[in-house]
Amino acid sequence: MEQIREMADKLKLLSDNTRLTILSLLKDREFCVCELVEILEVSQPAVSQHLRKLKSQGLVKESKRGQWVYYSLKVEDKPYIQAVLELTPDSQTILSALNKQHLTSVCK
Repeated sequence: MEQIREMADKLKLLSDNTRLTILSLLKDREFCVCELVEILEVSQPAVSQHLRKLKSQGLVKESKRGQWVYYSLKVEDKPYIQAVLELTPDSQTILSALNKQHLTSVCK
């Protein structure tokens, strides 16, 4: 059944710790790649690759502002993804756990 296959493909993306963390952060607000790099302490290419995969499955959307690209959730039509994200911590909890309450660099 095609619908089950599509759901499975999207849910597979959530099995990666970094991608699930990104989606959990995006529950509360949009983030720029540079912010996610600082929060997750991974390289910019790695963050971009994760975001590309999430975007290709329709889980995030991007908006370009000047030279920066901001990402936000796009799961309104995916209640099974929303249900999983309801189980994850909010962005403040994640940032506190990572000792990143205040981002030191802002995309400029």
